[in-house]
Amino acid sequence: MRRIRAAVLGATGAVGQQFIQLLAAHPWFEICAVAASERNTGRRYGDACRWLLPSSLPTEIAALELLPARPGIDAEVVFSALPGEEALEIEAQFARAGYVVCSNASAHRLEPDVPLIIPEVNADHLGLIAGQRAGRGWSGLLVTSPNCTTTTAVMAAKPLHDAFGLRRLCMMSMQAVSGAGYPGVASLDILDNVVPFVPGEEAKMERETCVLLGNMVDGARQEAEIVISAQANRVPVVHGHTVCLAMEFAHKPEPDEATQVLRDYRAPDIVRTLPSAPACPILVREERDRPQPRLDRDSEHGMAATVGRIRACPVMHLRLVSVIHNTIRGAAGGAILNAELLLASGYLSR
Repeated sequence: MRRIRAAVLGATGAVGQQFIQLLAAHPWFEICAVAASERNTGRRYGDACRWLLPSSLPTEIAALELLPARPGIDAEVVFSALPGEEALEIEAQFARAGYVVCSNASAHRLEPDVPLIIPEVNADHLGLIAGQRAGRGWSGLLVTSPNCTTTTAVMAAKPLHDAFGLRRLCMMSMQAVSGAGYPGVASLDILDNVVPFVPGEEAKMERETCVLLGNMVDGARQEAEIVISAQANRVPVVHGHTVCLAMEFAHKPEPDEATQVLRDYRAPDIVRTLPSAPACPILVREERDRPQPRLDRDSEHGMAATVGRIRACPVMHLRLVSVIHNTIRGAAGGAILNAELLLASGYLSR
């Protein structure tokens, strides 16, 4: 079967480069266009991009001319790594013009007709697309990925919410510097330090978690009624977000019960065979000092959440630690998995 033509918007940035790396040998998608800011329009990608990843920039991508980020690009699916303020209008323009847009930006995440998707968690929220198209008159569509820190927490919380009914959640993040993009946090601010403030993160973690763990009711999304308190911190780690969670449930689980639920969790059937889907979306570590970003972020090619330190909590019911690779699972890889889900669900064709 043919590979679907794909474009990357914001291609020269840190997440844009991660899209390039993950899509370079993808079995379903083929990069045919890259777009970036107007100051780089017309330049070769290899000349305009300071490549930050350890693998080499594919020569065929390096030779592509950077295009302006507007409809008219020869592609069917568009992967957006645009900054939020630019994404708001540009992504809508592409969806209106008939493109399938898979966005990593925050601009449209909380709009009621825009699916916010982690395929292993809420693939059924694609049901919003029919109303999105009808209400906006779009021939294309827009699907978003959550904040990378939210993804870290929700992948661990989803199986436990299904099994025991999550009611209250406290979470504290320790976020890698790559989550701030490039050049990111100044070295004199982060080395030998923890910065207890990441702009906008806490509100995203609280609201997006309720959206992702919500249900579809009569074609609309109903957010989960969970009381959430989040604290966000930037730490001197290059890649890999860590989130510590304390949870209270409608039905109190024992740690062994919760561990088994997490260990047994599998994605819905439609997700399991997708090229980027991890065989085990949640990996449980029993060592008392795991998970750790450096040791666990690359599990399942960077697409799994690694969970550990599952134990009773004297204030809530349960506490644990979750780690994911923030620029793969929490950003580009998550958006690519969303595109694969859209193809499997009939919104794209080969």
